[in-house]
Amino acid sequence: MRALFALFVTSLIVGFSGALMPGPVSMVTISQSARHGFWAGPLVTAGHAMAEVAAVAALAMGLGKVFKRSLVAGLIGLLGGGVLLWMGVDIARSGWVGIALELEPGEMGVGAFGSVGAGVLASISNPYWVVWWASVGAGYVVMALRRGLPGLGAFLSGHILSDLSWNSLLAFLIASGRGLLSVSFYRGVLVVCGLILVALAIYFIYSGFGFLRGKPVETEGVPLPRGSKELS
Repeated sequence: MRALFALFVTSLIVGFSGALMPGPVSMVTISQSARHGFWAGPLVTAGHAMAEVAAVAALAMGLGKVFKRSLVAGLIGLLGGGVLLWMGVDIARSGWVGIALELEPGEMGVGAFGSVGAGVLASISNPYWVVWWASVGAGYVVMALRRGLPGLGAFLSGHILSDLSWNSLLAFLIASGRGLLSVSFYRGVLVVCGLILVALAIYFIYSGFGFLRGKPVETEGVPLPRGSKELS
């Protein structure tokens, strides 16, 4: 039990240690919360968590080495950068032309994907998220599996809780001010978030070309996601 608690706590701390680093998931959380309110934050996190559970399952099946190949990282950088570019332009355009901050019931936002889908896309489109899971994350998974499924559950619980806590705080801060600040302010928030995603997309595409040219896939010296973790 003590070992499981240690896994949970260390996973939580690693997640929080990089939570303040701006990245695709944080930007999508802010933009979605500005448009749809507080619950967009937990929904984005749900999508992000789905991607992370899939990553852990893949690692548990021994696919970590595949993720670390330069070709795979390069293709993820190019494709992911393209997805982020589309998302960033869509969000910035929404703020610029003054699309309503709250959509009608049934409408999705961020194209046709909604907050959960946006969380998935923002995660898997980040090549450094994949690199982190193929290296640091893989080490955690191996350590957790020594305690069986309870160990894996303790690791994932702490990891996801850090994301949920931070994204919910961001969503609360954005949503709670919607009645106090002007619509133009929130339009500005959308434009800024969109432009940041565009900048990240360009960086990811550039990195993708670097990986394809043979740049080593490693975790040192890159703006890694969430606490040495994904740029989230």
